[in-house]
Amino acid sequence: MTEAPTPPAEAPVHNTDLPGATPNRPLTAIERRALEEAAARQAATRAAETSGEEVGGPRGPEPTRYGDWERKGLAVDF
Repeated sequence: MTEAPTPPAEAPVHNTDLPGATPNRPLTAIERRALEEAAARQAATRAAETSGEEVGGPRGPEPTRYGDWERKGLAVDF
């Protein structure tokens, strides 16, 4: 018997290249493709959100903020 026990073998780490993937087990091709598509959609959403101001939109506060279209203080129901 030894004084120091043998350290446990380190488990292999999988999927380090995919965000949101579990590192405990390898993924199937379908799971990998789904995670890659989700990451691409999230990146596109972030890029669209940070694109800046609306082009050609109305100035001032959002005209539909009360559920009706508001123009110069008058609400119009469609």
